[in-house]
Amino acid sequence: MTEPIWAWGVFLLVVLAMLMVDLGVFHRKAHVPSMKEAAIWSIVWIVVALIFNAVVWVWLGHQKALEFFTGYLVEKALSADNIFVFAVLFNYFAVPPEYRHRVLFWGVLGAIVFRLTFILAGTALLKKFHWVVYIFGIIVIVSGIKLLMRKEEEIHPERNPVLRLARRFLPITPNYHGQKFFVRLDGKFMATPLMLVLLVVESTDIVFAIDSIPAIFAITRDPFIVFTSNVCAILGLRALYFLLEGMIRLFRYLDEGLAVILVFIGIKMLVSEFYKIPTWVALGFVAAVLAITIVSSLIAERKEKVEAEGLEVQFNPNPEGRGKDKSSREEKP
Repeated sequence: MTEPIWAWGVFLLVVLAMLMVDLGVFHRKAHVPSMKEAAIWSIVWIVVALIFNAVVWVWLGHQKALEFFTGYLVEKALSADNIFVFAVLFNYFAVPPEYRHRVLFWGVLGAIVFRLTFILAGTALLKKFHWVVYIFGIIVIVSGIKLLMRKEEEIHPERNPVLRLARRFLPITPNYHGQKFFVRLDGKFMATPLMLVLLVVESTDIVFAIDSIPAIFAITRDPFIVFTSNVCAILGLRALYFLLEGMIRLFRYLDEGLAVILVFIGIKMLVSEFYKIPTWVALGFVAAVLAITIVSSLIAERKEKVEAEGLEVQFNPNPEGRGKDKSSREEKP
C-alpha cells in the first residue's frame, strides 16, 4: 500500500460515523423519503465525495485526484444501473417503501466490507501475477456485452442461490414485522422476509462488485484510491435510489452507455502493457458517453411524448367540445 494504514482507518471511521448519523438521527423512524429529501441527500453525498477528492489532490497530487474522480464517476454510473435491479427486487418481495432505506443501509454497510476484501485480494493478485490484469479486462468486456444484451425479463430473483439456501435452512415469518430482520415468535427465533431481501441485495452487490472493481483497477492500481472511490460512490446509492426510482425509465439508453464504457475500460486494461491510455482521456470518454446517453434518452422520451399527444389529438379531435355543430350551440328560443 502506498498510503499509510492510519489513512485507511481514518477514512473508515469517518464513513461509519456518517452512516450512524444517517441511520440513528435522520432515518431513525421508518419513512418514505420525499423527492426533496432524496435530492438533498444525493447532493450531500456528492459534496462529501468532492471534498475528499480535494483532500486527495492536496495530499497525493493531481494525478491521484484525477484517478479518484474517474473511478468515482464510473462507479456512480454503475450504481445508477443497479437501482433498476434493486427496484425489481423490492417489487418482487413487495417490500413496503418505508422499509427500503433500512435494507439499502445495511446493504451498503455489507458492500463496504465485501469490496474492501475484493480490492485487497485483487491488489495482491495483480502484484503477484501480473497476467491477472488480462483476466480482469476480459471480465469487464464480457460484463459490458452482457449488460448490452440484458432484458428486464431476464432478472429472476427467485433463482438467487442465496435466497434458495435461506428459505431452506432459515425459519421465516410469513409477514413483515416492521423494519425488523429477526423476531421471536412463540419462543422461536425467526427471520422476517426483510432479512431475505437483505441477503439477496448483498449477494447481488457481490455480482456488481465483480464487474465494477476490475473496471476501477483499469484506471488506477492504487488500492486506497480504488476503495475510497468505490465507497464514496455507493454511499449515495440509497438517496439515489429514492431520487431515480420513478425516473429510471427516462434513461432508456443507460445500459447501452454503460456497456460502451465497460468495453472501453476492458480494452484499456488489455492494452495497458503496450499503450497506457491517459487517465484524463478515460475521464473524458466516460463523461462524454454518459452525457450522450442522458441527452439521447431525454430526447427520445420527449419525442415519444409528443407523438403520443399527437395520436391523442388525432383520435379525439374535439377534446374540449370544439367544432360542434352550429345548431347545438344556438340558444333555445
